[in-house]
Amino acid sequence: MTSARLPYDWVPAVNFNERRGGQKPDILLLHYTGTPTAGYAIELLTTDAGQVSCHYLVHEDGRIVHMVDEDLRAWHAGASSWEGRDDVNSRSIGIEIVNPGHGSDYRDFPDAQIEAVIALSKDIVSRHGIAPRRVLAHSDVAPGRKIDPGERFPWERLAGAGVGLWPAAVEPSGGVCLAEGDSGPAVSALRRNLAAYGYGVDPGEAYDSRLSTVVYSFQLHFRPLLCDGRADPETQARLEALLAMHAS
Repeated sequence: MTSARLPYDWVPAVNFNERRGGQKPDILLLHYTGTPTAGYAIELLTTDAGQVSCHYLVHEDGRIVHMVDEDLRAWHAGASSWEGRDDVNSRSIGIEIVNPGHGSDYRDFPDAQIEAVIALSKDIVSRHGIAPRRVLAHSDVAPGRKIDPGERFPWERLAGAGVGLWPAAVEPSGGVCLAEGDSGPAVSALRRNLAAYGYGVDPGEAYDSRLSTVVYSFQLHFRPLLCDGRADPETQARLEALLAMHAS
């Protein structure tokens, strides 16, 4: 069994299968549980009725629960895609992070929990050779359907610890704010850049509702202080900075 080299509790899930087509993990996908309690999350993740599972769960106090062997396909991503490829479950390892999620109880992730997520993630990406650009949020691979782990998740802190990417400080050089209803070459360039990073965006010149949703998902991960689906100059500059890091 392939598992973390860290202390963990073993609580086996029942919903899993073989990775399709012999695929190996090249994505680390982070979620929040979105449940009122950790116990309820574990119940959902370990019973047949839930039809969902994950490889790991991290409690708010930093305890790690292992549920599915890393060599197997856990059912955590659902309908999703990245870099033009569907079935993210077959190419990913999923970590569920205990947090009630968006709503009146959505809260910051405790330090102990984040330190455990960092340690677990570093272990996973090291053993599987997962590139920083493929440490992703559930919202990245399922825009509009999922918004977790959300704008309160400290992606910059993870990147500073060597997990994932974070755009370097950017100074937008003018430019215009693109929003739903706009069209033209600037919108086409935005679409190309989002697709080049991995988001599911088709070519075109229209800033439609789907593009707004993808921009919002990008902001949840990479510009959390203002998530409104409008591609202002800062959002565009952060995307361009990430693409430069992607290429290096």
